[in-house]
Amino acid sequence: MFDWQNIDTVLLDMDGTLLDLHFDTYFWLEHLPLRYAEIHQMQPEEARQWLHERIIEQQGSLNWYCLDYWTKALNVPIVELKKEVADKIAFRPHVHDFLAALKQQNIRSVIVTNAHRGSLSLKTDLTGLDQLVDHVICSHDFGLPKEDLNFWQKLQEVEPFDPGKTLLVDDSLAVLNSAREYGIHYLLSIYQPDSQQPKRDIEEFNAIEHFNEITPK
Repeated sequence: MFDWQNIDTVLLDMDGTLLDLHFDTYFWLEHLPLRYAEIHQMQPEEARQWLHERIIEQQGSLNWYCLDYWTKALNVPIVELKKEVADKIAFRPHVHDFLAALKQQNIRSVIVTNAHRGSLSLKTDLTGLDQLVDHVICSHDFGLPKEDLNFWQKLQEVEPFDPGKTLLVDDSLAVLNSAREYGIHYLLSIYQPDSQQPKRDIEEFNAIEHFNEITPK
């Protein structure tokens, strides 16, 4: 798929790439509608439909990922509600071995995530993921999501990388398209970001099921 001799930096998405997306899917589609209905005295199905409409309106924007935005817009404590189902936060298979192999090969590993700091802190506190990589970048610090071409320029200012020698692994095809337009040479997606959902058909980019398929030796 690619030659590790030509790669000196690996940029890694977090949710759906290093961590199972099932936690996020369950929270937004199941837990939040139930708790929102309880808090605002609505029927669960009514709450689910109303929330779905509000969330879709923000797709592709930084608000989509911003817990501060949703806490204010929905008038519910999003971070606290996430903690209620935090036991569902889990690594995807073979992530530890892959990250350890990158360190052994002196390949720089950087998490680049659209996750809000509140969600990022919850997950790193529980998993220690931030201790397994060289750096963690949160797109909210730039005020731009990874889908925005300008994000990669901002990233390069604080985390210098050679696009021609960089691999980005991300489950979002929109993010991969943005990175490709910026000039990142090696791009890889994930077939099954959520372990409880069916495997996706991906034709536009190379993709893997698990990291043991590409772990450098």
